[in-house]
Amino acid sequence: MATISKLSTPNPAASLSSSFKPRSSSSLKCFLGFPSRPLFNSKLLSSSTLPSINNHPSKSSLAVKCSLVDGNGSSVKRTTLHDLYEKEGQSPWYDNLCRPVTDLLPLIESGVRGVTSNPAIFQKAISSSNAYNDQFRELVQSGKDIESAYWELVVKDIQDACKLFEPIYDQTDGGDGYVSVEVSPRLADDTTGTIEAAKYLHKVVDRPNVYIKIPATAPCIPSIKEVIANGISVNVTLIFSIARYEVVIDAYLDGLEASGLSDLSRVTSVASFFVSRVDTLIDKLLESIGTPEALDLRGKAAVAQAALAYRLYQKKFSGPRWEALVKKGAKKQRLLWASTSVKNPAYPDTLYVAPLIGPDTVSTMPDQALQAFVDHGTVSRTIDANVSEAEGIYSALEKLGIDWGKVGAQLEDEGVESFKKSFDSLLDTLQEKANTLKFVAS
Repeated sequence: MATISKLSTPNPAASLSSSFKPRSSSSLKCFLGFPSRPLFNSKLLSSSTLPSINNHPSKSSLAVKCSLVDGNGSSVKRTTLHDLYEKEGQSPWYDNLCRPVTDLLPLIESGVRGVTSNPAIFQKAISSSNAYNDQFRELVQSGKDIESAYWELVVKDIQDACKLFEPIYDQTDGGDGYVSVEVSPRLADDTTGTIEAAKYLHKVVDRPNVYIKIPATAPCIPSIKEVIANGISVNVTLIFSIARYEVVIDAYLDGLEASGLSDLSRVTSVASFFVSRVDTLIDKLLESIGTPEALDLRGKAAVAQAALAYRLYQKKFSGPRWEALVKKGAKKQRLLWASTSVKNPAYPDTLYVAPLIGPDTVSTMPDQALQAFVDHGTVSRTIDANVSEAEGIYSALEKLGIDWGKVGAQLEDEGVESFKKSFDSLLDTLQEKANTLKFVAS
């Protein structure tokens, strides 16, 4: 199987015009549809109240979807996403990417300020769309092996998306407007392999606003430090516990200090702290305990832990060590809330967005969460509104026997395996496509 080092270097000077071709009236176009009025105004979930009803809006509300339309569409009105950034300092990002990337334009107009991707997102995009067929056919016919062809497809999408977000990157002096691409999930336990893959992806994408995603596995913590030290901006992903998050922060700080750079302003990072998956696992544990106290804590663990993570963020990015780096232009490693879609239909559909609003953070939202928040989300600083209550929930879970370290380790293992499965599945799909092309050609 090919490694990423076999990927040929795309021409960074190539214009996007060759890839952004006009589409016929039957082509897919992503757009935001706004209802004439909100269906309802949901209130922020109180961490002391377990949601017991389905608060999801009907399907007739705001939609982020693909539809058969023609033309470039009309301009999109101001949304709560603009307020989220301008009033509270949180950047809304979109957790999805597919072709044509120009379908991101209405989302950008609606206030989206960055994009995250992962192997599962590309697995869905490439396997379910014909938009990649022409490039894939050319790659196969030129003799590329399947994995090399995969990376060529991915790099093109990332480059094209970076181009769309470059104005935001420039306007914020490198503070926002990033597009994330993840190293191979097969490298999650390979320190050196991850470093080399990150360097190579950074080189071939060749865009100032690309984030190289590296998992926060124990073997990859040294990789994060080394990649940062090499002046490469990083999105650290698959963080599920406060203990691992602190190690990630230290790797970022260590990397900045080891870089030797006099100007650190262009080396930035986000730490992707996963949310909903935490509740999914802990809720099952609480249900197995079955006591009234345990059942009353369902749906509260993830937000409580996130609030305590934000407190740690405030602590670590202050004091003499951090101030010395600030003098060299260093930017804080922002907390990014990931896994923000609600898995339990009994919970409010903005549960993992609305309670986690705070300055210098990012919330990356897939379609479901983005649709819900634009439709009826409330913009207000909430992340540190009741830290003492978050402490109480965190401690109460520990007293019930919930081991946060074990929860984090299990979720990390599951996350890595899930991405590996998506990656392998996509390569199998591409191999089948390649075999079909060869059969047709013969």
